[in-house]
Amino acid sequence: MVTENLRFTHKRRSLWSVYLGRLAEIFFSSLLLFLLTPLFVIIAIAIKAESKGSIFFTQKRGGKDGKHFIIYKFRTMYKANVDVHKVLVDNDPRITKVGNFLRKTSLDELPQLINILKGDMSFIGPRPTVTGQTDNYNEYQMQRLQLKPGVTGWAQISGRNLLTWDEKIDLDIEYIQKKSLKLDFYILMKTFVKVFKSDEVYIAPKTDKK
Repeated sequence: MVTENLRFTHKRRSLWSVYLGRLAEIFFSSLLLFLLTPLFVIIAIAIKAESKGSIFFTQKRGGKDGKHFIIYKFRTMYKANVDVHKVLVDNDPRITKVGNFLRKTSLDELPQLINILKGDMSFIGPRPTVTGQTDNYNEYQMQRLQLKPGVTGWAQISGRNLLTWDEKIDLDIEYIQKKSLKLDFYILMKTFVKVFKSDEVYIAPKTDKK
């Protein structure tokens, strides 16, 4: 794991690899959105049938180079109880029954395929956090914004909410330094295992004692 005393610089990618990667993102996100349309419809109907409010939850997040963007998720909480500043716990009364299922299966993250198609996110990368955090990153933490944020990432398969925020940032910066197709494939496979196990979903993130 990297330490705060170590500064990494993201490896420069050739224009060819950048364009090829972007074409792959467009192709696979479009394909998945098309194939998963029936599932999107079923989830949307279930959300609306259980509670009032929009189908999607949207929030401003900090992306590559600190640029702000709107992230999309399926709404999992009752409209009147949507408070992103309170830590979620198991059996949280603010979460709908449908929302509980979506969170445990990570299906609430599916609308981020739209973010990938738009170019705001990638399939794999540091998870996007709220702008209140990214706008106040120090020099070390800013390295986390050298890549587009991802739907899943190195920190997510390495402990998720069992990690402190500093540990997550360390892992994300380590990923940026070591990024490769082999590592991305490993993260993708491990993500599927995590989803099926539905672990570490509601555990409150650790706080750092400094």
